[in-house]
Amino acid sequence: MESILKPIRDGESVLDLSPRSTVGGGVEDVYGEDRATEDQLVTPWTFSVASGYTLLRDPQYNKGLAFTEKERDAHYLRGLLPPTIVSQQLQEKKLMNGIRQYQVPLQKYVAMMELQERNERLFYKLLIDNVEELLPVVYTPTVGEACQKYGSIFRRPQGLYISLKEKGKILEVLKNWPERSIQVIVVTDGERILGLGDLGCQGMGIPVGKLALYTALGGIRPSACLPITIDVGTNNEQLLNDEFYIGLRQKRATGQEYSELLQEFMSAVKQNYGEKVLIQFEDFANHNAFELLAKYGTTHLVFNDDIQGTASVVLAGVVAALKLIGGTLADHTFLFLGAGEAGTGIAELIALEMSKQSKTPLEESRKKIWLVDSKGLIVGSRKDSLQHFKKPWAHEHEPVGTLLEAVKVIKPTVLIGSSGVGKTFTKEVIEAVSSYNDKPLIMALSNPTSQSECTAEEAYRWSKGRAIFASGSPFDPVEYEGKVYYSGQANNAYIFPGFGLGLVISGAIRVHDDMLLAASEALAKQVTDENYKKGLLYPPFSDIRTISANIAANVAAKAYELGLATRLPRPENLVKCAESCMYTPIYRNYR
Repeated sequence: MESILKPIRDGESVLDLSPRSTVGGGVEDVYGEDRATEDQLVTPWTFSVASGYTLLRDPQYNKGLAFTEKERDAHYLRGLLPPTIVSQQLQEKKLMNGIRQYQVPLQKYVAMMELQERNERLFYKLLIDNVEELLPVVYTPTVGEACQKYGSIFRRPQGLYISLKEKGKILEVLKNWPERSIQVIVVTDGERILGLGDLGCQGMGIPVGKLALYTALGGIRPSACLPITIDVGTNNEQLLNDEFYIGLRQKRATGQEYSELLQEFMSAVKQNYGEKVLIQFEDFANHNAFELLAKYGTTHLVFNDDIQGTASVVLAGVVAALKLIGGTLADHTFLFLGAGEAGTGIAELIALEMSKQSKTPLEESRKKIWLVDSKGLIVGSRKDSLQHFKKPWAHEHEPVGTLLEAVKVIKPTVLIGSSGVGKTFTKEVIEAVSSYNDKPLIMALSNPTSQSECTAEEAYRWSKGRAIFASGSPFDPVEYEGKVYYSGQANNAYIFPGFGLGLVISGAIRVHDDMLLAASEALAKQVTDENYKKGLLYPPFSDIRTISANIAANVAAKAYELGLATRLPRPENLVKCAESCMYTPIYRNYR
């Protein structure tokens, strides 16, 4: 991305460590509650030692019926709980039985959110131990529906809401948050939630969900995570007329008013939490996403999951797929449907890796990659009318109007969808791609499931079982002509939790493209021969904490190599360091 963003930054690089970035303030960054401290006795401090009724209402320390006899006496819990004592394992079994009774995914989502508000450790224990079953509940695809109905299901605020009303007071608002040692902030302005469009203030479901995964999958402790929604209004008429809408009832602010609010927010975050807090931009519209990444990438530790995280996870899948489809990256021709922040981000990272592997200039590698947007193939004759992030992909070619025509003239070996528009990989498109390739790689990445460019069943059936398929949303295994096909899920949850952990354990102060490549390489290496035999391009989510530790180690190593790490001396074994720093949700024993 550096190559695309550098011209917008007037030639400034992430590695320059701009003097503009220096700000006073911040907090000591102490890491606690990790695997290495599991057996230590804990005092449930809030403002004073939490006891009795207060302790049972504090999600950080509440254990429900798991409090021991000794703890019930020491913390004035006698009579406030039934007499039985239940282990965390039995609590987990009971809750999973209850969640499985719900037929509607949104009911499962609400049940999980209520558990998080009641008993934090049990929530994360449940999520970690049942990650493949519960990931679609707390994140995509269910979180999309949750955001659409957030006003109706809203119970208790999670995270900070910063609206235009708070302009001039954002630092004070940040100080209202009870935790001081924040390491990861996920922030959205709600303008482009998944493939669902402008959901305004109700986009809060995304930062909340992402940070739950940061803890469950990457081991960042919950108290170090802060979800934030920037509310500048919404252009969604349906929400503006909804009596249950929880955000500002006005059209979206743009231009100077918008940029001033974001500038104040970014300055206040660094002043309050310091240089090493990771700010993850989530579901901003294209025009703002690239501008924010370009503007703050050289002065803050910022990461855009839609641009950089998606790119990294897709690159990992493509690199892993080479074992099934053969050749090197440079041997293949890529065609994208969708040239927004996700599509151009993926394309650029693939070009960077191709350039690195083949030792050819980046401009040469880009020529192997073609993009189709709503107006057809991106070609040289359109260059003057293109947004800046599309211009590097305007190759010399005759204009081509449709995806099907583009497939016929480009003859891609890899077809990638990031359009946000469902059913666009038609039977004709997939049959055409399959006619040029023995094993076409087809990646339908748009979320949620309804927006996927095609289903797994369509990809396998229309390619006569020859496609190597991965998607953004989960699909069940498909049986075709007596054989069962398993599709991989190119889910950002493979990358961002481990990536964030790598930044935290190294004390990184900037994000560089080489760190994204390091994350992709670490993920691709963890696909086993057994996974390949099933046609999978990604390892199972059941191993996600091990995967995240390896990604974190690779990212941290790159941060040290680039001189962007501040946690010194460098640990000898970064994988062990990552594993030992991970938060674990096992109940602690109280004094």
